[in-house]
Parts: sequence; structure tokens; C-alpha cells
Amino acid sequence: MAHRPQRGARGAVRFAFYGRTSTVEHQDPVSSAAWQREAAETLIARHGVIVAEYFDAGCSRRLPWRDRPEAAALLAALPDPDRGFDAIVVGEYERAFAADQFEQLAPTLTRYEVQVWLPEAGGPVEAGSPLHRMLMTLLGAQSQREVLRARHRTLAAMRAQVRIQGRYLGGRPPYGYRLVDAGPHPNRTHASWGRRLQRLDPDPVTAPHVKWIFAKRLSGRSAAGIARELNERGVPCPSTADPDRNRHRSGQTWSLRTIVEILRNPRYTGREVWNRVPDRNQQNLEAPRAMVTIAAGPSHPALVSERDFIAVQTVRVSRTASDGTERVYRLSGLVQCGSCGRRMDSHWVNDRPGYRCRHGYTSAQPRPATGLRNLYLREDDLLARVATHLLTQGNPAQDVVEHLRAHKLMINCDAGTLTLRSVGDQPTGLPHG
Repeated sequence: MAHRPQRGARGAVRFAFYGRTSTVEHQDPVSSAAWQREAAETLIARHGVIVAEYFDAGCSRRLPWRDRPEAAALLAALPDPDRGFDAIVVGEYERAFAADQFEQLAPTLTRYEVQVWLPEAGGPVEAGSPLHRMLMTLLGAQSQREVLRARHRTLAAMRAQVRIQGRYLGGRPPYGYRLVDAGPHPNRTHASWGRRLQRLDPDPVTAPHVKWIFAKRLSGRSAAGIARELNERGVPCPSTADPDRNRHRSGQTWSLRTIVEILRNPRYTGREVWNRVPDRNQQNLEAPRAMVTIAAGPSHPALVSERDFIAVQTVRVSRTASDGTERVYRLSGLVQCGSCGRRMDSHWVNDRPGYRCRHGYTSAQPRPATGLRNLYLREDDLLARVATHLLTQGNPAQDVVEHLRAHKLMINCDAGTLTLRSVGDQPTGLPHG
């Protein structure tokens, strides 16, 4: 229930000051809070005093108030009749709001009869004023424009620095490299502050392992086989070799994914790369890779030649049987276990290809309590059922595997049904014989 705030002594309005600074590494929170509070105190002079302060440091303006610690605390205090303040004052609109955030908060503020005082409004924002509503819309658009303009300029500059200058822009150095001094900062002001550039240089301890990984892959070894041999030899994995820069990782052994990411990282060719997103989601390759920036020329010593790097990307491990024949699995990578979510292993039995899941036996993760002990499906049976389903759906006759890959479909299997799954779509059920 709404309540009317009580004024302080002699009718003075009691204000809660709110301020914000985006970063703590590049801005001084103390001085930022000081100038914002000074602007707020100038605005409310002769009207009241600030009795409470809420200041968020290290929060982007794009975050809604409920996700900013101090702003959330201010909102939580509004329903309290003894909150101690009657209105909120800020030193600058952009420090408190972005886009339509003020409009979203307006109903809550109105419910508890709390006004917001802004320098841009010359005082309190009147909820029923058409002029003030237009002003808030304008300020919100201007704030959003400032964010987009700053982001565009920053990203464009970073892309140019990498592409033209081959500059290292920070982040964890890839396994096999270390950071060394690269001279004074090209910006004279930054250079006068003692800032210097850095570049990648081969790490004498880990670089030989990277070269070995690429050499083994070129010889036809599988990524899993490379990881297994590194673990057997006791070679420290990236999180073990450099724990300070890999605190987010707890693994102590080499994994298939680690080897794959090393083999796909073009920085090992000696060219600096920026905005490369690790291939964590096979379904979203196009979006992140479209904005990858690679230096026009060499920027640090290479651990693998560009020719060998390109060759590695085309290596496919052949599956050769003991009699010398190559085993072909047409649905490799397209069959998923509906119980555990893992891609099913290709498996040759009774002179024909099939797919099985032995989760809990061939992985480091335990088998789900409701999961099957062993799920096996023949490839010819899967192809026949999918082909029948496609015909009943009115799809033109074509190769089943080509259809699945072209439409980015996966065959999801469990004990009862087979389904075709694609990103963002509901599964299409198939009868399980």
C-alpha cells in the first residue's frame, strides 16, 4: 500500500543520492562519486539535504537496477515507511539510467510516492508532465546512442590495431606462449605513464608440446589419441602449466576439447588474432567467426607454418580395420543419446556400422540414474527409419545424410523413440521399432 513520505525538519526534503561508475580499473570511484554528488547537491540546494548514499562501482549502465547491488538496495528500501528519505537525486541521467530504464522504474517510484530529481529536468521529474515524459525519452535515446557510439569506436579501433599493427590486446596467452615486452606504448600519454606493449613469445617449456601436437595431427593421429598420449607421458595440461591464468579451470588432465582448440587456433601461425570465440557450440559457428580479426602480417614467432596449419584443418582420421579396409560411418557425429545427451560412438559389429552409448564406462562422468547401461543402434536401421519419416513429411527424395547435414539435424535416440532435433525447434518424433 502506498504511503506519503514524511518530510524532515522544517519541511526540508530528505534525499537518497544515487551514483554509478562503470569501471574501477580505468576510473577513480572516489572522484567519480564526488563530482556526481556535488552536481546533486547543487541541484537540491535550498530544497533539502542528502541523508543516504547509494553508489555502484563497476556496473554498466545497461544493467537494470535490480542487478546493481546498490541500486537494488535502494529499491528494496522503498516499501519501508521508516526508510529515512523522501526522494532520490542523481548527478547525471546517464550515470543512473540507460534507454527506457527510467520508464520501467516509474510505476514503482509512483507507487511509493518517491520523486527522482535530475539536473537535466532542473528538479523533480513530474510523472504526469508530457514535457518531462518527452525529456526522459530523449535522454534515454541519447544515453543508448552514447553506449553504441563508444562501443563501435572501441571495437573498430581494436580491430584496426590487430589487423594493421598486429598488437596484442590482452587476455590469457595461448598454451605454448608467454608474454614479453614489446616496447613503449604508441600513445605518448600512455607511454609517459610508463605503459608498455606486450607480445607473445614461445614458452621454452610448453612450446615444444604444441609443435608435437601439430606434428602428430599431420601424421594422422586423432585428437583423442594425442590427448591420451600426453596424459600417459605426464605432460602438464594448460590449467596445470599456468594455474594463475586458468583459475576458472579445475581439470588436471588433457581433454579432447583442449587439443581441438589448440589445433584450431590461428595464433600459432604467428599472426595475432582478436575476437576469436572458442568453438564451444557447434551450432553457432557462423556468428562468432564472422567477426574474427587476424593480423595482416606476422606479429610474433610462429609455432607452426601457415601451410601446416591449413593442412591440419583438413585432416580426417581414417578408420582402418585390421584387414586394411577403411570403415565408413555415414552418420558419424549425427546420432545423439537421448539419455545422457552425448554423441554416440561409432561402432563396428557383425561386419556393419552402428552407434552405441556406454555413458559411465567410456567417459569421466557417471551414467544418469535413469540411463540405459548400453544403447546400440544399427546404421542401416537408422537410415531406413529416417528416410521413411522424411517421405511421410513430403520431403523430396534425397540422400538422408545430406538432408540431415543440410538442415543441421541430429538423430536423438533413447529406449522408446527416435527424434530429429535442430536448434530452436521442437523434436520431431519417429517410431522406434
